[in-house]
Amino acid sequence: MPTLNELARGLEGYDADDLPVDVARAFIARMLPRVQAVEHLSLRASLDRVLAQDIVSTLDVPAHDNSAMDGYALRGDELRADAAASFIVAGTGLAGQALRHEAPAGHCVRIMTGAVMPPGLDTVVPQEFVQVDGDRITVPAGSVKPGANKRLAGEDLALGSIALQAGRRLRPADLGLLASLGRGEVPVRRRLRVAFFSTGNELRSVGEPLDAGCVYDSNRYTLWGMLRRLDVEVLDLGIVRDDPAALEASLRHAAENADVVITSGGVSVGEADHTRTVVSRLGEVLFWRVAMRPGRPMALGRLASRGREAVLFGLPGNPVAVMVAFYTFVRDALLAMSGAKAEPLPMLQAACTTTIRKRPGRTEYQRGIVSRDAGGAWQVAITGSQGSGVLRSMSEANGLVVLPHAQGDVAAGTVVEVLPFDGLT
Repeated sequence: MPTLNELARGLEGYDADDLPVDVARAFIARMLPRVQAVEHLSLRASLDRVLAQDIVSTLDVPAHDNSAMDGYALRGDELRADAAASFIVAGTGLAGQALRHEAPAGHCVRIMTGAVMPPGLDTVVPQEFVQVDGDRITVPAGSVKPGANKRLAGEDLALGSIALQAGRRLRPADLGLLASLGRGEVPVRRRLRVAFFSTGNELRSVGEPLDAGCVYDSNRYTLWGMLRRLDVEVLDLGIVRDDPAALEASLRHAAENADVVITSGGVSVGEADHTRTVVSRLGEVLFWRVAMRPGRPMALGRLASRGREAVLFGLPGNPVAVMVAFYTFVRDALLAMSGAKAEPLPMLQAACTTTIRKRPGRTEYQRGIVSRDAGGAWQVAITGSQGSGVLRSMSEANGLVVLPHAQGDVAAGTVVEVLPFDGLT
């Protein structure tokens, strides 16, 4: 396995002191291990888990040609385009009850949605199209085309076809699809284990007295919330003092019990040497100044302790920077390590309501409020102060305006890309 420095030397555009976001993301993608262990879970327990193997259909779904609606099954070649056609009702077909006898010419079968198509009949006329007179119906000319309103066997899934591919995060619709195949158990990847903690002597946990010069630790709560949405196992190691021995003990514990370690704080200029010394005893780490705002300082490393290994993400200490860095780098990395296929975050196009000052050469993330204008088009307004410590503005926002590396100033009315928070995982 190449070292981090070897990976860095082979990556075009790599500059640890001014690292473009795209290059940082490419570097991270190259160095990630994947969870290999597989578990077999019941269908309901597998929601949001990552499928470990392709699921191949063992039957046709539906198993038989069937009716797509309530109506009358008949032979399509007995319909006329220029005149009404009359049929004698020969029986009724209900879902779950197959008719075995073929209806004679000039006859039809009353049929319900999902019922197996009777032998020899290939077309369903919706019940609201016909005129009923005792045991006879009349179908107006041109009501339906031959073959209409019939669902074919295997139309949804054919025997031997791949129903779901490995690497998919299972959604509610996928559970239904698996159930339609009779699958009661699903092979999934083991959940990724993620340990996290905050660093800083000034931090206090919720419920503790707030001494002069101290602040409550908010980062662990936002990190916990973002991690929970990814359906990973979460290990909260609390607050770690700015002390080499305490930091090493926490990192060792995390590396021995988790696949990924996330820290907040301790990676900006003046703090990196302290962290570098500790991490160097456990593995290797790179300290970056990413060309982004907020979230410039960041560390990436590999840790090992007692034969266990973990990937380290050292995030900034400012609350907004933690969230931006997580969604920019960590989210996709955790999904990849879980074995999930890449799912780029959905971006929304919206007109910016105000001017935004920006210099080229860095990616910027502005907190915004997305809404509809009078004409129904998407628009986005900036929340105000964009300081990386202003967490209230992150709570007020419903999306992040993403201004790319080469972007300059943005004039009012310009269409920008927005990462919406609603539905974000």
